[in-house]
Amino acid sequence: MPNYSPRILITGGRGQLANALANHPLAKQFTLNICSHDELDITHPDSIQEALDKHVPDIVINTAAYTAVDRAEHEAGGADLVNHIGAGHVGLLCKKNQIKLLHISTDYIFDGNNKEKYLEDDTACPVNIYGKSKWEGEQAIRSSCENHIILRVSGIFSEYGNNFLKTMLKLARERSVLRVVNDQITCPTSADDIASAIYIICNNPSFQGTLHYCSSESVSWFDFAKAIIEEAREHEQLAADEIKPISAAEYITDAKRPAHSVLDCSKIKKTYQIEQPSWRNAICQIIPKLIEEQA
Repeated sequence: MPNYSPRILITGGRGQLANALANHPLAKQFTLNICSHDELDITHPDSIQEALDKHVPDIVINTAAYTAVDRAEHEAGGADLVNHIGAGHVGLLCKKNQIKLLHISTDYIFDGNNKEKYLEDDTACPVNIYGKSKWEGEQAIRSSCENHIILRVSGIFSEYGNNFLKTMLKLARERSVLRVVNDQITCPTSADDIASAIYIICNNPSFQGTLHYCSSESVSWFDFAKAIIEEAREHEQLAADEIKPISAAEYITDAKRPAHSVLDCSKIKKTYQIEQPSWRNAICQIIPKLIEEQA
């Protein structure tokens, strides 16, 4: 561990991951400054530079992103502005100011046609606008800032913001039957577990390259939903008494999703000794908190 408290500037301050970073036990090892979009707009270089001048960070964690996957199909310019152009601005200014950059990316840069786990250097082939914008953001950072980590994660869920877990809980309280896609496989990962990995990386002098991090068990959205409902039933009565599996073809969305989006995390384990967490453990921790908050 370092004998000083590294200064960290976090963008996207109202998002799931920024909230998890702010409330994580490891946060006390660092001096944190968390900026919302109003305080730091990554699409405007002057806004980034003002924040860097004010907070003088050693590390920037860029969690700011356009994450509305379906809406991006109709707002390609908006997704590109934030996820590609904005990420590039952050990279250039971190380079100029000699600041380390940890940038959050996504499993959606892959097409999901590979039935094996995706390695960091596998060919990117996004199947939707959101994934394309995130991939181009990665490229912008690689070309602008040598001292970077790009951390690809998947299926973020938490007690914060909007996410699949919270949506399933809401629907289970309102509907007797839920229909969930059964032929898209992913590794849902809690924001708190991702925050743990980020803080371990930030305590390490090695800060270059691309890493994958996700939960240890791959699962369909249907089976993930079943596990969420089963855990919630241990704490409250729900309206839902049936969960039906459906195909992606039956569930029409504006954006196509990868069919098999599973990341290989052997590199992050070898480099930083970071183990893959269990999403089952995470939902057992998060769901009681959400139910208590509602009560």
